[in-house]
Parts: sequence; C-alpha cells; structure tokens
Amino acid sequence: MTYEPAEPMRAEPMRVVALSSTFDLVNVFAKVRDPRLVLLRPEEVADPMAIDMALAWKPQDDAFDRFPNVRMVHSIAAGVDSIVGCPSLPADAVVARVRDDAQAMMMAGFAAAHVVWHHRRMADHTRAQAEGLWERSFRPPMSSDVTVGILGFGLMGRACARAIAALGYRVIAARNSAGGTAEGVEILSGPSAINEVAARADILVNVLPLTDATRDILNADLFARMPMGASLVQIGRGEQLVDADLLAALDAGRIRSATLDVFRQEPLPAGHPYWTRKEVLMTPHKASDSSHGEIMRQLVENCELYRAGQPPKGRVDRGNGY
Repeated sequence: MTYEPAEPMRAEPMRVVALSSTFDLVNVFAKVRDPRLVLLRPEEVADPMAIDMALAWKPQDDAFDRFPNVRMVHSIAAGVDSIVGCPSLPADAVVARVRDDAQAMMMAGFAAAHVVWHHRRMADHTRAQAEGLWERSFRPPMSSDVTVGILGFGLMGRACARAIAALGYRVIAARNSAGGTAEGVEILSGPSAINEVAARADILVNVLPLTDATRDILNADLFARMPMGASLVQIGRGEQLVDADLLAALDAGRIRSATLDVFRQEPLPAGHPYWTRKEVLMTPHKASDSSHGEIMRQLVENCELYRAGQPPKGRVDRGNGY
C-alpha cells in the first residue's frame, strides 16, 4: 500500500540573498516571512553560485561579486538608483521596484499637506504661538490663484497631482515623455518641461526619480526661474538638490520656504545649516512607505514570475534608471 500525504508536497522554497549596506533586511522582514521564499544574509549562503535572485537596498559596491549568477534584483522601495548604479551588478540582471498604490496615496497626502502648509504659511502661526502672539494680518490667496508644479508624473507624481488638484489648486506637471492625463492637471513634456513648470510654480513639488539627467536638478538656475517667494517641497531624491544653492535662494528670498524629506547624507549630520533654518521644515525620509507585508508580497510574486520565465512587475529600464 502506497502512502499518500495529506497535503501535496511543496516545492523547495526560493532562496533570495539580502544585500544592503544600511539595513539587516532579514531582520526587517522577519515578521512577514513567506513559506515560498527564504531570505538569506550573504554570510548565510552556502553556495553563492546557486543564488540567482536578490533583495537589495543601497548595496555595497562589491555586493554582487560573490553572487555573479544573480539575474533578478528587487528593491525594497520605489527607488532603484543605488541598485542600477552598483558597479558589481551583473550586466544582464533584471531590476524591479515596488509599485504600491497605497504608498502613492501616502505620498500624495504628504505632498498635499505641505502644499497647504506653505500656501497658508503655517510656520508663521507656529512661531506666533511660541511667542504668544495673536497674529491675523496675513491673508492667503485663494487656492485657485496658487499654481503648484509637479516634477515627475509617474505613479507618485500622478497621485500627488490628483490630490492637490482636488483641493482647488492650479496644477501643472512635467514629465519626460508625452502621454498620461489627470483631471484638473496640465501636463508638459519634453526637455524643457521641468524649467517651464518651475517658472510658473508658486509651490514646486519634486517627485522625480534619480537619474544622470535629474542629479543636481534643483539648483540655482532652476530657483532663479521660479517666482520670487516661491516654496519647494522636496520628496524626490536627496542627490537632486544642491544644498548650497537652496541656502543661497533662501537668503535672497527667491525661495521663501521649503519642506525637505530627503537628503544627500542621511541621517542629516549635526551642524548642517538646515537644522537651524526657520524657513525649512525637515522630515526624516518619511513622506511615504510601503508596508513590509506588501513589499514581501511583491517580492514573492516577482520571484515566481522570474522562475516562470516571465518579466517581473515593476521592471525598470536600467538605461533610464526608472
């Protein structure tokens, strides 16, 4: 008589190496483990040549040297610049990023809240409260008279544009290529779109991905194009902002106020000028996050797609960087 197991035998779980210079990703995702997948630290991998999939975030420059057969790399977030720019990344590896509608809504809420913060000059009220002053002299313009520019019109940018337009603001967005619509949003495309949007924006929201073309894009030239006394909401990538140029624009009054969520060096070093600038509201890279459970779900799904010979969801163009 042949023994029949009560449940079908499961296939061997997929083995994925976790590569990060900033987080112990195995520990980060310990509470959302999936039986279909085993996440391993590099030192836990007995046979590096047998590993063909990785989960990564800011990997060391030589992170992939021990794993030359990796062919699918999954980011833990929407950003992939540190992965596609990793010198040891195998040339034929596919890179995928998280695409999360819930995260996009969090980003949109953050952007909308800070647009209102700058439009209504809420920092003035917090300072007045600290000084015990009842100050009502400032009369903000109506939302319909304020132009908000959005740099970037991917998943995050579209969500931000829709949320801000719903509050009655005039919204214009810059995107690299033509296409895409959103109710109440004017969309500009092409090489001049970013400068054109900046020139009209009373409040400029940056959600661009980091590429060679967008590195240092928030600079003195761009600020000089903006209306005098405009505001900046920087929720893209830290390497896109030239800090010295923003500080100079704040000193000159060209930029009246700014929200900064991302920085070139994180955590922001003690003694950095931003800590003491009253015109700057800082948040510690917390504009939006995906849940660990959603990241794990997408990782498992894409690993299974890869194993089935299908392209993963959220695949990025390594040439474009997004």
